[in-house]
Amino acid sequence: MNIKILEFSIDQYDDVFALWRHSEGVELSGADEKKHIQAYLQRNPGMSFVAVADGAVAGSVLCGHDGRRGYIHHLAVRADCRRKGIGRRLAAACLDVLSAAGIQKCHLFIVNQNEKGRAFWESIGWTVRGDIGVISKNIARPKAELVIDKPI
Repeated sequence: MNIKILEFSIDQYDDVFALWRHSEGVELSGADEKKHIQAYLQRNPGMSFVAVADGAVAGSVLCGHDGRRGYIHHLAVRADCRRKGIGRRLAAACLDVLSAAGIQKCHLFIVNQNEKGRAFWESIGWTVRGDIGVISKNIARPKAELVIDKPI
């Protein structure tokens, strides 16, 4: 199997989204619609990757940073392509570009019940943290409700 790691192009979105939909442990939301992924790729150019094996998408990962910390989202490998080093190569590609950008630490989010995913990340040297958690709030609202006070 010939595997190439390529920069994620929005042209690959449909194949990547299908991979995510069929990957256990990957939770999708409206933020994963094509327009949002395109914006993410534009804000973080050259940091997200797709693994292509024999001309088809075999894996993918989203990666970016906020200037301080790196973040990895949705690393997924097609079931028939697992245990061939694709996930490791995708993660390494992310860490390489983050390091080159001066980022010293990377975080990722994982569903608590995703035991296979947790085992993968631990097997490549990542540490599960029990000292911090994630707190979220949905902030989507119609634009008509948006009120911004101007300084006096």
